Amino acid sequence: MKKSLALSGNDLTLGQLYQVVLEGFEVTLAPEARARMEASRAVVERLSTGDAAAYGINTGFGALASVRIAPEQIRELQLNLVRSHACGVGAPLAEDETRAMILLRANALAKGFSGIRPVVVETLLAMLNRGVLPVIPSQGSVGASGDLAPLAHLALVAIGEGEAIYKRTELSGGDALKQADIIPLGLEAKEGLALLNGTQGMLALLALAIRDAEILIDTADVAAALSLDALRGSPAAFDERISRIRPYPGQTASARNLTRLNRGSEIRESHRSAKEDARVQDAYSLRCTPQVHGAVRDSLSQARTTLSIELNSATDNPLVFADSGEVVSGGNFHGQPLAMAADQIAIALATLAGICERRVEHMTNPHTSLLPAFLTADPGLNSGFMIAQVVAASLASELKTLATPHSVDSIPTSGDQEDYVSMGMSASRRLQRMLDALRNVIAIELLAACQGIDFQAPLQTGVEARKAYALVRSVSRVVDKDRALAPDIAAVAQLVAKGEFQTILR
Repeated sequence: MKKSLALSGNDLTLGQLYQVVLEGFEVTLAPEARARMEASRAVVERLSTGDAAAYGINTGFGALASVRIAPEQIRELQLNLVRSHACGVGAPLAEDETRAMILLRANALAKGFSGIRPVVVETLLAMLNRGVLPVIPSQGSVGASGDLAPLAHLALVAIGEGEAIYKRTELSGGDALKQADIIPLGLEAKEGLALLNGTQGMLALLALAIRDAEILIDTADVAAALSLDALRGSPAAFDERISRIRPYPGQTASARNLTRLNRGSEIRESHRSAKEDARVQDAYSLRCTPQVHGAVRDSLSQARTTLSIELNSATDNPLVFADSGEVVSGGNFHGQPLAMAADQIAIALATLAGICERRVEHMTNPHTSLLPAFLTADPGLNSGFMIAQVVAASLASELKTLATPHSVDSIPTSGDQEDYVSMGMSASRRLQRMLDALRNVIAIELLAACQGIDFQAPLQTGVEARKAYALVRSVSRVVDKDRALAPDIAAVAQLVAKGEFQTILR
């Protein structure tokens, strides 16, 4: 029997999202959410047959908001809206991104401020539970009235149109629903608009990205601890008293991780009083690891706070307040908070890649490493890790360009009605590319650090750090002579992606 989650619209967590999206938990509509939806729906039904203009209920949309729609055309209005907005382009969203998007849109609607029938959410949840995944092009949203084009492709399948993936086969939306025994949704007043207005495209991507980013910052601490011993670095900079008088949570966490990972290091003890080592202080990429990694941690934490608020927010327009019977137009669909969070994550990822690459450079550079040139026992005949460092440098530089902020950009749309937009979807889309690149940079650091530690044999690194060393060596043997390192990098990057190194800190 599958585990399940009752969706209320008010208390979804990122952890629960991962359970649904990645572990296949089934989702139902909570009774209290159904009651709220029915109350707000009653308000819409009253307005849809009245004389007063109500945006999106009996008017056109965007710049056409002043056009009144006759009662007999209201259903056609909603259907036309979904069809006209389904004009996205580009590669489709991945399966996990699509599942997250469906869940998040259902949760926002379940709050009961959209004025729609419970069957709308129940249809979305049936699609999610039975594996009907709309084909959603990833490009076409400016993140202002929400992610209109992506959400329209989601809605198109809910009404039995568009394209969907069902049981790994691409079908028409109608055929997919039929095979999954789901009745296509017949849109009533405001329901097409409610399905389209929202930030759930960018939020889905960000919710998944923050999980991967948090795995990478933990893994980077592990890699840095190994690099510290490979370079015979000093742990003095991680003294808890230093963090205590500059008490950033991230700095404290990373300093503690480094101290713990290298506790009991034989390499460190052997070099505490080594006369041949005249260094007084380590390079910043070692000595300032807690400060830099810590800033990344704190930045990701701030982004997580933003996402946690957005998870349970009403992002529709107009919003229906059943307690007063009012329908109020506002701007909760605007993606600026998420666009800025996406930029924050992007800068954090680029920062982390930069300092990881510097440690790789120090380990491969014989002028700074006190190790054989390019981490090979026979430099000249062998090039060792020379080009692995070049690859890390290439990726780190690419990440810098990808970190260029999107949230400060804007381009007017919809007849200048939507004249300031967030670009939140594009800000979020580029994160997956950045995460993939950063995994490889960290994988290269892990490989280089383990190679450096091998040159310290028979001395061993810290007790906890040895677990990371063993993980690396489980997929990559020591580089005793030149070989293609691409498979090794890919294998270690896969371990990184699975969170195998992160578990050492748990």
